[in-house]
Amino acid sequence: MASYDSLRRQSRTLESLLDGKLTAYSRLASSISLGHDLEAGGSVARREDIQHEVEGLLDKLRETHEEMAAMLNDPLAPPSQSTLHAVQRHRDALQDYSRDFHRAKANIQAALDKANLLSNVRNDIDAYRTARSSDADSLLAERGRIDGSHRMTDDILLQAHETRAEFGRQRSSIVGINTRMGGVINALPGINSLAQMIQTRRRRDGLIVGVTVGICTVLLLTYIWR
Repeated sequence: MASYDSLRRQSRTLESLLDGKLTAYSRLASSISLGHDLEAGGSVARREDIQHEVEGLLDKLRETHEEMAAMLNDPLAPPSQSTLHAVQRHRDALQDYSRDFHRAKANIQAALDKANLLSNVRNDIDAYRTARSSDADSLLAERGRIDGSHRMTDDILLQAHETRAEFGRQRSSIVGINTRMGGVINALPGINSLAQMIQTRRRRDGLIVGVTVGICTVLLLTYIWR
């Protein structure tokens, strides 16, 4: 069984370790409040590791004090006032460490809640900005399509005007040709008579060819049906 002196040395060692771990644990709240590595680089795992280490040291220190108290309860060897005073200082230190630990734990949780709230607000703002940007892009795209339709309509109207102008020019050319042809015919009356004779001969030749084809067809059908 460990002696009283060894338990006191063990208690001092545990208190020294607790002091360093609690200092590091308390700094985490400030780091989270400043937004340093809230979700990156294993910070969550590091925070949990330090918390478990502090809890383990507190449990170990509590067990050491219980062993010291059990050793001092021996009626055959009552402790001195200085020993009782030293044990009480260790107990007070344990209470201070426990209180500091719970305060630091509450501060860290409050910092985490605040950081998560701010993160959610920023996400909502980013989502709103993204939605606004998307709406603006949609409006710009729709405006681009409308402008494209207007340009296409203008091109079609321009082509229609050019086609109409071309038809007007062709009509003027045809009227001019007819006028010149009429002048030529009037200047040469014989050409008109010759043209009429040619047209009459064509009608006669067409009639002869039609009668000949009809007779041949009748003869052929008669031959076939015999």
